[in-house]
Amino acid sequence: MIVATSLGSGIAFLDGTVVNAALPTIGRTFGASLSGLQWVVTSYLLAVGSLLVLGGALGDRFGRRRMFVVGVIGFSVASLGCGLATSLPILVAARLVQGVAAAALVPGSLALISATIDSQDRGAAIGRWTGTTGVASAIGPFIGGWFIDAVSWRLVFLINVPLAIAAVVITLRFIPETVGVNAGEPADFGGAVTLALGLSGVVFTLIEEPRRGFQPLIIAALLIGLTSLCLFILIEARHPNPMVPLSVFRNRQFAGGNAVTFVVWGALGAVLFFLTLHLQQDLGYSALEAGAATLPITLLMLLLSARSGALAQRIGPQLQMIVGPLALAVAFWLFRRIVPGSTYLRVVLPAVLMMGTGLVILVSPLTTAVLSAITDGYAGVASAINNAVARIASLLAIATLPALAGVAANGRLGGGFRVAMSLCGILCLVGSALAAATIRNPTSSQVHLADSPA
Repeated sequence: MIVATSLGSGIAFLDGTVVNAALPTIGRTFGASLSGLQWVVTSYLLAVGSLLVLGGALGDRFGRRRMFVVGVIGFSVASLGCGLATSLPILVAARLVQGVAAAALVPGSLALISATIDSQDRGAAIGRWTGTTGVASAIGPFIGGWFIDAVSWRLVFLINVPLAIAAVVITLRFIPETVGVNAGEPADFGGAVTLALGLSGVVFTLIEEPRRGFQPLIIAALLIGLTSLCLFILIEARHPNPMVPLSVFRNRQFAGGNAVTFVVWGALGAVLFFLTLHLQQDLGYSALEAGAATLPITLLMLLLSARSGALAQRIGPQLQMIVGPLALAVAFWLFRRIVPGSTYLRVVLPAVLMMGTGLVILVSPLTTAVLSAITDGYAGVASAINNAVARIASLLAIATLPALAGVAANGRLGGGFRVAMSLCGILCLVGSALAAATIRNPTSSQVHLADSPA
């Protein structure tokens, strides 16, 4: 179970970070500007963030294993397209398809764990899942850097194909099918379309406005985006089987966990985007050296994530969800010290170790808190909403922070890196405060979705 789901979701999480290491090389290959590099990352996040909840809902209705397998196969095909891309627009389009496939496989992997493992063992199981997928995220820049320097940036995509084949074979042989309480009901495609349009319009505006200015195209995109997001809320409130049941947010624990996810994962997404660019462009690191710089995060998560999840299962998630973002805020403050001439051991490594510590403390308890707030019949929707919130947060942060930090259009960070790290640290402080205000350790009277008014 853990091996198959971690393999499948791992390639999606790996791909979410491995591309960062390849951005400077991709930029040189296709002559891409900063906005072009943003689109390589955000096209993937846009599709994932828009469709994750639909993927989770489809898994609940038509079978979680089925959607997981379909997503893994689709992801491998799109990865092949990325690896063979001959222009930046083709690469961006293939990344978009990757995101669509990831939206099917990621919620399915976690929902399979939640639906088939006993509640008393779920915290440790989620810890192992988050540990392995977290390792995939953290090791991505290292693997990508090695591939880029030794062979080609294209290999960072092509490596997904054999991993996907292994995940499909193991899943079909060893994992049973499960469905949710709403199996067989029609999916909310109107909600999916309006959410995708809304996010697309807003993100297009955020990325392109600094370069184009408020010309008619930008204004139209912003209006379409905002209007679509308003329609999305109306559709969800009135649809008999909404993609995002608004009633779940009446649960304080669920709403609070997702609020923490939004601000902290927005900061994390921006940090990973900026850090690899900064190390390569401003400090002269090779792709392999930039990727290896974050390798200690992988080791910490591999060794300690399962223990962190088990601890949260025993004492409750609140303390770790308060402390984790604080540790990340300290890490991002330490990242501000990375300037040309900084040594790895004295400047970069302490920040990386603190970031890994913060992730170990936070990730498993946060995931457990969000999923334990919702009944098993809605496991797919719950995990999909939380994953979508994380992706949307990264999407908006990567689209917004370059302009706020004063990064040049040519992608050179300079002093903008320090400003961006400061902003990300502030976001993590907000996340810690939100956790203190909204997260409570579970009690016997905990409210679940099934008990919430419709």
